Amino acid sequence: MKNSKLLIIAAFFSIYIIWGSTYLFNKIAVTEIPPLYLGAIRFFFAGLLIILVAKFMNLPLKITKNQFINSAIAGFLFLVYGNGVFVWALKYVDSGFAALLASTQPLFVLFLLRLIDGKRLQKKSIIGVLLGLFGMYLLVSQQKITTSEGSVLGIFMILTCVLSWSYGSVFVSKANLPKNHLVSTGYQMLIAGFLLAVASFVFNETWILPLKWSYKTQGSMFFLIIFGSIIAFTAFNYLLKVVSPEKVSTSAYVNPVIAMFLGWSLLNEQLTKQSVIASVVLLTGVYFITSRKRSVKTVSRKV
Repeated sequence: MKNSKLLIIAAFFSIYIIWGSTYLFNKIAVTEIPPLYLGAIRFFFAGLLIILVAKFMNLPLKITKNQFINSAIAGFLFLVYGNGVFVWALKYVDSGFAALLASTQPLFVLFLLRLIDGKRLQKKSIIGVLLGLFGMYLLVSQQKITTSEGSVLGIFMILTCVLSWSYGSVFVSKANLPKNHLVSTGYQMLIAGFLLAVASFVFNETWILPLKWSYKTQGSMFFLIIFGSIIAFTAFNYLLKVVSPEKVSTSAYVNPVIAMFLGWSLLNEQLTKQSVIASVVLLTGVYFITSRKRSVKTVSRKV
């Protein structure tokens, strides 16, 4: 019993701190290596390691043609566009600010469910949406942020990434994928790594050998592959089995706070009063949305 409690605490630490830290390490890495190349290396090797772990655990690796196609679609929505473009946008937007924009995913999911399935909004959801929209307005209306070079484009592209993640969560909740989450994630990462490598080649990115990266970038990539993509996601799936989804979803409130603090303390990113107020309003809105009575299961991916 005691070991089980310690394991749960360790798992929450992983999804709170590790996932909150990935914004910082992506920001560090993308200052030296191209974003699509970064994603290709990260997800291909993470996917390969996950499949090897699944093989070691004797998990069924067989995948049907339909499951492969769905894995490719999910991998594109979550990792190729959702993460690849997001990391590209970090060249123009602070990591903490980007994390706050990413926390609006539940709001986007609500709109998509309304649009696709005609789901009616509950009272808590309506309050959450209004607070979320107001918090987003406070966040992006700051002159200090929007007047910096490339920031408006970066903000716009991050919001399209959030839309991609959100549609991905709705798609995955209905799609035929490998039953085991570890195997499913492994295939999605392998496919995404391949697609990102192709995209990197098409966009003529410069491929720099890992041995020529700085120690900071090498360390960041190691963290993103081992901790961000494998350990934290395994902890996420473990928690979904042993605690309520509502408790697991609290990472949506903690991750942006961790990202903002790390960006401010380690990268000297701006932390304005308006950003703090906006984050409180925005995350309160996210709380109202995620604490509503659920009528459909959606999946939130943070890798």
